Amino acid sequence: MPTVSAHVAVTLAAHVDHVFGVMGNGNAYFLDALERQTGAQFTAVRHEAGGVVAADAFHRASGRLAAATTTYGAGFTNTLTALAEAVQAHVPLVLVVGDEPTSGPRPWDVDQIAMASAVGARTYTAGRTDAAATTVIAVEHALTYRVPTVLAIPYDVAALDAGPVPELPAPRLPGPLLPRGAFAAGMVREIAAALASARRPLLLAGRGAWVAGAGKALGALADATGALTATTALGRGVFPRPEFDLGVAGGFGAAGAMALVREADVAVVVGASLNQFTMRFGELFAPGTRVFQVDVAAAATHPHVGGYVRGDAAEVAAAIVAELAGATPSGWRGTVDVVAARRYEPGDGTAPDGRLDPRSAAARIAELLPEDRVVVSDGGHFIGWANMYWPVASPDRMIMVGTAFQAIGLGLPSVLGATLARPGSTVVLTTGDGGGLMALADLESAVRVAGGRGLAVVWNDAAYGAEVHVYGRKGLTREPMLIPDVDFAALAAAVGAEGRVVRSLEDLEALAAWAARPAAERPFLLLDVRVSRAVVAPYQDEILRANS
Repeated sequence: MPTVSAHVAVTLAAHVDHVFGVMGNGNAYFLDALERQTGAQFTAVRHEAGGVVAADAFHRASGRLAAATTTYGAGFTNTLTALAEAVQAHVPLVLVVGDEPTSGPRPWDVDQIAMASAVGARTYTAGRTDAAATTVIAVEHALTYRVPTVLAIPYDVAALDAGPVPELPAPRLPGPLLPRGAFAAGMVREIAAALASARRPLLLAGRGAWVAGAGKALGALADATGALTATTALGRGVFPRPEFDLGVAGGFGAAGAMALVREADVAVVVGASLNQFTMRFGELFAPGTRVFQVDVAAAATHPHVGGYVRGDAAEVAAAIVAELAGATPSGWRGTVDVVAARRYEPGDGTAPDGRLDPRSAAARIAELLPEDRVVVSDGGHFIGWANMYWPVASPDRMIMVGTAFQAIGLGLPSVLGATLARPGSTVVLTTGDGGGLMALADLESAVRVAGGRGLAVVWNDAAYGAEVHVYGRKGLTREPMLIPDVDFAALAAAVGAEGRVVRSLEDLEALAAWAARPAAERPFLLLDVRVSRAVVAPYQDEILRANS
């Protein structure tokens, strides 16, 4: 007879096609049923945090419900940083875990429900008679609230017979959040009127606009108003006309583009939380700019917002377009040299300390990368280089697991989720030496799963760069901030990849040769790029100014 674990596996597999994780005592029966009784694919990682990270990246690259699994106790506590990141990033994910027996905790058990709650994740516990129904509830919760949900299987019920798996209704999910009431309707009219009379209108969109499928409506709004556009780091590519797009707003933006943003007299922000980095610590818009925001949050998310509409990005954008019928677009975007405004500093090739200028390396790598790519980013000082120099076609091709929770060390397992979500694309990891070392457990996983479709760029400055640039400048001792030079190329070779140390721009010809080969005939490539820590990313300078 099917077990409780089989009820969970079969029911969950009706809603997901990939599960990532590590097998242990608490989830062994679940994984056995998943492999034997469903069509879902299980992909093993080597650290439990990597399972949640891989699932998170899978969702961000595909838009589909994510799933991961670990055992109880230490297996569960290992996931907490990754789980907190997924909560902060609003990722719908089901984490299936073992848990203490119903009779009470053993010496190695912890209060997993309390720990999950502490980082913002709700737990549902499967029982002998309701395991399938509880699984549907967990799926419905994750999708409805766009949040990770923990599904626990107590140790002493995991293998109990539970009878045939019942047929259950599909999860009941809410429709798009519509702007409601006279106030919302009035604000839509006010935004339309402001845009219609604006001389220099600007639209700024984030990942929320992409999730809502608002790209077409936002494109129509930009055309109707003659607006220039810009995006957050996670919204790159959401607007359909790149010739009028200023690129990433905030600390990752080009200086010329950010100067144009400050010229805007009306700015409408759609599906973006307006965090301190996007807002350049309050300096993104000029004081005279009228700023409106459209989002699903309960209220505006920045004090500079003067008018707010709560609602689905696509629905509100379409409503504004309807109000603009017959309006004359401004001519602003026709007078701007967008290509020149988006240009970044090319760098100096080699820095005074003899190591590579990361700007020059990033620019040259951009010329060599396959066009059909997904970029996954770890956290650290280097995070600006890919965002500034490596354009992507759409928001689901720039995966930044870790930024919401300000974590590092989540880059390598992100490769797995992106690879399985986007078959056929090249997956490019950008990571630092600090985060790379932290994530080494899943170097093998990335090489195994991505193979010749995987490429890692390690920005190796022999330091925790962000700490050097913030606290080193303040005169704090640098020894804890430094990392001995690590040969990442050799580490990669040890698990079956091709590893290359890059000390000059000429050494990047290894990437050109790799990219020219068919993916099926080449190994995973890791570039250990020895960069200077004397070159500070512009966004880091903004942080320093804001905190000084």
